[in-house]
Amino acid sequence: MQFLDDSLHPENQDKVVITVAPYGPEWAPEDFPEDVPVTMQEQIQKAVDCYEAGATVLHLHVRELDGKGSKRLSKFNELIAGVRARVPDMIIQVGGSISFAPEDDGQAAKWLSDDTRHMLADLDPKPDQVTVAINTTQMNIMELLYPEYLEGTSLASPMMHAAYSEMTVPAGPAWVEEHLRRLHASGIQPHFQLTGMHALETLDRLVRRGVYRGPLNLTWIGIGGGFDGPNPFNFMDFIRRAPDGACITAESLLKNVLPFNMMAMAMGFHPRCGIEDTLIGQHGQRMTSVQQIAQCVRVARELGREVASGREAREIYKIGVQYKDAEETLRMNGMAPNRQPGQKNVPFRT
Repeated sequence: MQFLDDSLHPENQDKVVITVAPYGPEWAPEDFPEDVPVTMQEQIQKAVDCYEAGATVLHLHVRELDGKGSKRLSKFNELIAGVRARVPDMIIQVGGSISFAPEDDGQAAKWLSDDTRHMLADLDPKPDQVTVAINTTQMNIMELLYPEYLEGTSLASPMMHAAYSEMTVPAGPAWVEEHLRRLHASGIQPHFQLTGMHALETLDRLVRRGVYRGPLNLTWIGIGGGFDGPNPFNFMDFIRRAPDGACITAESLLKNVLPFNMMAMAMGFHPRCGIEDTLIGQHGQRMTSVQQIAQCVRVARELGREVASGREAREIYKIGVQYKDAEETLRMNGMAPNRQPGQKNVPFRT
C-alpha cells in the first residue's frame, strides 16, 4: 500500500467505518450481564444502540435463550431481519464461525462443519457480509487473555480455558473456494479475516486465478495464539503488503484494542471494537460495546476524520459490487496485472 506525503492528512482519507462486535460469543452472560444481550429483543436493541453510537458495521453472532451461542440458522435469520427493520443502513456482517463456543464443559471449542458454514450463503434475509478465514490456523485466544483480566469470568474455568486454547479455524483450500463461489452467487460480500502474511498471500493468489472477484475488505487480526501477535511491526508489514485499493480494519484483544485502533485511524484505516474483542478499557475497568464505540468516535474526531454514516460505509466497502474476471478485480483493487507470456520484470498497466 502506498503512502504519499499527504496521506496522513484527514482530508485525504476516507471517513471512519467503525465495526462493532457486541455479542461476545466466548463470554457467558454472567461475565458481563450489563452488556451481554440474551433475548432476541435485547440482541436487536444492542445493534440499534451501537449504530446510534456511531458503529456502521455489525459483526453478528446469535445467542439462544439459555445464553449459549446459537448454531441455528433460523435464529440468524430472525436477528438479521430484526436489525434490518430497526437500522436498515447498518452493514450486517455475520461471523463465519456460526459461534465457536463449546456446548458443555470439557468439550473443545470449534467451528461448525464446512457444509454448515456454506449454508450462510442461504440466509434469508441476506447479510451484507460473511467473514471468511483463509488457511486453517490455530486460534488459541487464551494465549493473550491474562489471568488477572479473566478473574471472575467463565473463561477462568480450567475446562473452558483448555477448550478455547485448542480452538482451530478450519479454512482449507477446497472449502474457501466453494464458500467464495456460493457467497458470490448469493450476492454476499466476503470480509476477509486474515491471520498473517500467509493468508494475505493466499488471497492474492485466489484473486489472480479468478476465484475471488470483488472488492478487498480485509481485517488484520493481531491476537496471537496462531494468528499474528499484537506487534506493530506485524501490522505495518501487513499494511505495506496489502493492495493499494484494499479497505483495512484492525482487530486485536484487551488493552491492545485501543492502541491498534488509534494506529489504524491515524493512517486512514478503520477500527473494530466491542466486547468480543475486549471487556475492559486501558485502566482495567469494564467497558461496554457502546462505550468503546464512543471512544473510537472521540479519537477519530481528534484526528480530524469524520465518522461514516451507514450509507457512506456501504460506499467505502463497495457493498454489492462484483467484478467480471481476474483482470478487472486486480485493476479495481490497485494490484499489478497478471504476467502475460514473455513479459519481463513487474507487469505494469498500460
